[in-house]
Formats: sequence, structure tokens, C-alpha cells
Amino acid sequence: MPHRALLYATGIPRTEMNKPFIGVATSFTDIIPGHVGMRDLERFIEKGVHTGGGYPFFFGIPGICDGIAMGHRGMHYSLASRELIADMVETIAEAHQLDGLVLLTNCDKITPGMLMAAARVDIPSIVVTAGPMISGHLRGKRLSLVNDTFEAIGKYKKGLLTSSDLDELEMCACPGAGSCQGMYTANTMACVTEALGMSLPGCATAVAVSAKKRRIAFNSGSRIVEMVKKKITPGKIMTRKAFENAIRVDMALGGSTNTVLHIPAIAHEAKVPLSLEIFDEISSKTPHISNMLPGGTQYLEDLEYAGGIPAVFKRLKASLNNVATVSGMKTFDIADKAEIIDSEVIRPLNKAHHKEGGIAVLRGSLAPDGAVVKQTAVTENMMRFKGTARVFNSEEDTMKAILAGKIKPGDVVVIRYEGPKGGPGMREMLNSTATIAGMGLGESVALITDGRFSGGTRGPCIGHVSPEAMEGGPIAVVRDGDTISIDIPKRRLDLLVSEEEIQKRFKTHKALKPKITKGWLARYSKMVTSASTGAVMKT
Repeated sequence: MPHRALLYATGIPRTEMNKPFIGVATSFTDIIPGHVGMRDLERFIEKGVHTGGGYPFFFGIPGICDGIAMGHRGMHYSLASRELIADMVETIAEAHQLDGLVLLTNCDKITPGMLMAAARVDIPSIVVTAGPMISGHLRGKRLSLVNDTFEAIGKYKKGLLTSSDLDELEMCACPGAGSCQGMYTANTMACVTEALGMSLPGCATAVAVSAKKRRIAFNSGSRIVEMVKKKITPGKIMTRKAFENAIRVDMALGGSTNTVLHIPAIAHEAKVPLSLEIFDEISSKTPHISNMLPGGTQYLEDLEYAGGIPAVFKRLKASLNNVATVSGMKTFDIADKAEIIDSEVIRPLNKAHHKEGGIAVLRGSLAPDGAVVKQTAVTENMMRFKGTARVFNSEEDTMKAILAGKIKPGDVVVIRYEGPKGGPGMREMLNSTATIAGMGLGESVALITDGRFSGGTRGPCIGHVSPEAMEGGPIAVVRDGDTISIDIPKRRLDLLVSEEEIQKRFKTHKALKPKITKGWLARYSKMVTSASTGAVMKT
């Protein structure tokens, strides 16, 4: 009785009390372009839940825009926020004993955080990603955030753009609501979510503020009530075979390297063992069939109009697993109903852009536990590279050197103490990589880090070097002038220094003191695990 009394205080009618209680976790915020359109989608989810015979309760989940947080103290919080998001969804769902969840999300860490929570609480759940932004336009040219703003800084520094050009680009690159327009992390995770079976067909690529996206939101609200009645939980959807499908689609699209952190973290919550090697194994057998930004030229809107993820399913059907999805259809049902509208955007397997998929896992004396590179965004002449180490202990120091013209062709920029513990928070190095590309050094300079990269990074940029410097990995004792060898086809990343010399250096090595010693990031740095295991928290 007291529980019902409190619920009646919210205004719920007596007639609705015995209906399924559906929590709608909404990450609406005014400060993230990918999320500013969610108020509209909330209305349609609410209509759908009522139509399906449930009663919705909305609760807020915070979000961080990686683009706005880039290049300063704010980026320490981005990856770490994934754990907070998962904890918050778990807390509300368990504290109020909700019957089901609709997870309204879009940007980089919010989507994996919500999926982690869905796997953890294992009540019927469905994800609605709010959709990609349409491309920007300036004088007949299409624009995207990363290629036309972050890389513009390097072009300006080199004298290729004027300050007036920068003013115009920053006004036009992002024309409105939605996640950034290429196959960056937010859109990669939306595609992974649909391929995993956790959102309705077409959800990942349906553009923000479209009528189609509204209908998907409505149908998701209606469908979650049916899922509750049929007891369809994430544990029945997010199986080993479903994760294999998600990774295969990711590889075919040339997605963000950040999925190598997020997919294992979601699988960890779903109690599905996934090693780093599974990415390389699937990538080696999956052609890269869509040439998306940043490495290619196509936008998410192009993938949408070409048929979206269902059309990718159709193209990859022979190598996919036929598993259940939240829609009630199996993977093959979705593939069979799909139409490939543009065979240039979603190419046939025998006309793929690359024989292998987007990501390669490298190992060697510099990365005994692995490192990750988006190989489809690396040109052929940089797939093998030897260069001279230029070592920095933070991204800020790196940027000063790049902008001062101190990085030269033949250099390998090494950024360390930016890993999960050392950062803390494993910051993205997009400022550095984009500036190098914008200054025309992308074909002659490599960059490696124990931090990570934005999904918008292109070129010979290797991240997630494990063990990280703060944990005493070999990257901690690299010195200026050392020779570093990168061989992506052979999956090697090596410091060309003798083992005896490495051990000698470790005898006198002293790790840097933690960069952040207060607040919850200090606690995070003590509890977070390696990038090679998804940077999940110790339990």
C-alpha cells in the first residue's frame, strides 16, 4: 500500500497501475548536438509505450560531447563517464523494480554505457539511438565535423586557410541536431547496437529529426511492452553469436577503434568472454565494403539512403549468424527483407575497398598486450613504417611541438601516460592526429599512444598500447631518438632496442605521479583495468 500511495502521488491513474512499468532512460541535454533533438523522440517513445499497453516513467542520464571535451581537462571524464552511465541506469532500474527499459541515447560513451546497464540488469530493454546529423554545406561542398574543423586547424597553421575560412567552416560544418556525420564513434556504436540486435531495423542510420526516426521511437516504445510480456531480455539477445555479428558489421564499415573498448565492456556485463584477438580474427575475414568518413568519403546519410544496416546484413548474410533481435525478427529475416539501393556505398564483397576489415590488432615489444589501429584509414605506403621516436608525456606537450613545427617527416610521435590509469580516463588524441593530417604530415609521420583516438582519426595512428605507461609497459621507457617499427600487415609494433637495454632502463625508471588526485577520477584511476580488457572496472 505505501508503495502505491507514493506512485499515485506522481499522478498515475488507478487504471494504469497494473500495466508494465517502462523506464525511459533519456540522455537529453542542451549541450550535445547529438542529443538536443531528443525531447521530440521522448514524446514518440511515450506515445508508443502507452499504445503498447505500458506506462512510461522518464529519468535522466548525463552525457558528454567528446568534440566539446576534446583537447583539455574535460576529456579525462569522457570514457570514465561510461561506467557512471551504466551505474545510473542500473540504480534506477533496480531501485524502482522497473519491468522494462527504453534507452534513448546517441553519442560516444552514452550508448555503450546504456548497453552495459541493459546487460547487467537483464530486464527487457530496447535502444533508440537519436540519429546522425545531416552533412554541412559550404559553397557546394559537403562538410563534416572532423575533416572540416579539427583538420582545418593544421591547414590554417600551414597557411592553406585564412581566419575567415575558419569562421565560415565552424558555422557550416554542423548544421543541426544529430551525431557527427561520419563513421565516428557515436555512429559506429549505433551501427553496432543495431547489428547486435538491440535496436529496431533502420534505427542506426535514420537521420536525426526525420519522420522515420520518430516512427522508430514510437515503435520502440510499443515493442518494449511486448518484450516485457514475452520476457525477452538482453541475455537472450546479446549472445556470443550476436557479438560476432556486431564485430563483423563494424569491420565491414571501417568503424571507430573505440569499439575495441566498448564491445568487450558490454560483453563483460553480458558474461560473454571476448578476447582482443576476436576483432583481428573477424577483421581478417571481412571485406571493407563501405568507405565512410573519416578514412573515406561517404557520410552516414549516404549509408542510410543506400539501405542502412539491413542492407549491410544482406551483403554479409553468408558470414552472419542467424540470431534473435529486439524486433522479433532474426538476422536473416531482416537481411532478406532489405534492399541494397546503392552498390557503390555498400559494395559487393568482390569489389570491396579493402580485403580486410577496419581494425587490426598489433603486438610486439612495444605492445605485449596489444594495440589497435584503424587499418582502413591508413594509406598503403604507411602500412609499414620505421621512424624516430619523439616522446611526450601528455597531449598538451605534443600539440605545442606540432604547432611549433618541431615534428618532421620520419618521426613517430609517442604520447604516453594517457591510458585508462595514466590519463586518467584514456583521452582521445584527435587534436594531435587532426593537426598532423591538416599540416600535410599524415603520409610521413606516425603516432602511437597508450591513450585512444576519436572515431574521426585517420592515418597511421596506433592507440590502446598495452600495458600502458602507468602500469609499467614498455612505452614508459621509450626515449627520443629510438627507432620504432610499425608493420600493420604482419600485426607488429616494435621498439627496436635490445631487451637488455629495455630492462636496464626499467631499473632507473620512475613512473609519473597521478595527474589527478581528487574527485571520482582519482578513484576511477585506481579501479580501472587495461585497454586490452575494455577498460572495465575491477570488481
